[in-house]
Amino acid sequence: MTEPGAPRGLDGVVAARTRLSHVDGAKGELVIAGYLLDQLANHVGFEDVAHLLWRGHLPTTAERAAFQAELVARRSLPAETLHVLRAAARVAPIDALRMACATLSLDRDRPDDISPAADLDAAAMVTARFPTAVAAHLRFAAGQEPIAPRADLPHAANFLYMVHGREPDPEAARALDTYWVTVSDHGMNASTFTARVIASTRSDLVSAVTGAIGALKGPLHGGAPGPVLDMLKDIGTAANAGPWLKRELESGRRIMGFGHRVYKVRDPRAEVLSRVADRLGGARLENRNLFELARHVESTAVRVLEEHKPGRNLKTNVEFYTALVLQSLGLEPRSFVALFACGRVAGWCAHVLEQHAEDHLIRPMSEYVGPRGLEVAR
Repeated sequence: MTEPGAPRGLDGVVAARTRLSHVDGAKGELVIAGYLLDQLANHVGFEDVAHLLWRGHLPTTAERAAFQAELVARRSLPAETLHVLRAAARVAPIDALRMACATLSLDRDRPDDISPAADLDAAAMVTARFPTAVAAHLRFAAGQEPIAPRADLPHAANFLYMVHGREPDPEAARALDTYWVTVSDHGMNASTFTARVIASTRSDLVSAVTGAIGALKGPLHGGAPGPVLDMLKDIGTAANAGPWLKRELESGRRIMGFGHRVYKVRDPRAEVLSRVADRLGGARLENRNLFELARHVESTAVRVLEEHKPGRNLKTNVEFYTALVLQSLGLEPRSFVALFACGRVAGWCAHVLEQHAEDHLIRPMSEYVGPRGLEVAR
């Protein structure tokens, strides 16, 4: 019998041994395949990190060229996927991506093959097609036709081209690339665990990733970068930050962009993205004022939260600066969770590869607390 007050939801339970990432909530560190996040985000691109997660090392120059060509060759969507995205034009982008993901294996000869080679091929296919699917859906939702991917553009730059239909600004493409590196993997979070459970049944990679999207869309996991922008808009000025935040806390409402299930100090991803937001704000005058307000709100919120919830260690999380970065790229808040998935898919695929190699069914126990001895009335 479980003791009253015992951890629930597998809290504190080690569900897998992994070489992919490690989260140290006390130190505020995120290690991805041996590298601190700050090392990766400042020196390599998203394609390099995907290679690192799937193949265990950063690519050489020759490997990078081959890997990028592998992704480029898989960007186009099956016709059936485009039909689904067109039909789903009115739903949220994360729902459209979930529907589209389930169709991505329609042009594969052996969609149920889970051999290492087949998994790597499926990982490249899904990762390459996610941005194409999200961009196509955003165009359909705006009453426009999708724009075909370009073979001469890197992963992030190609996405911005497919959304906006113009040559992407290099600084904007760099910002999106860094964002995707930042969210590429993050320990045994709910969507990653979902993907591993599905993969542990010997189901295929596309099925596992589709399930992961379903877990990500839940508001307790997918985050609140959109509401962060609403919060900053409501606050309006630096002078209003303290009174506004205090009213929210006194009313029992959460402050968006602060607090994390694991981190007890500032989220290292927030540190990376704050620098990205700073660069973007400096390049775009209209966003500079928003960035300066966000800086003030952040420092004020940390202080007010400590006053109202002492000892809770509610610090800035990844959602706070994600909102500023993605908005600066001309992207709507309703698309933010789907854009998160375009980065996290690299980690999901890596965990499926790892789980398939382990080949052990994840099957935890449950404790029955219902009635006994009931009899059917006669």
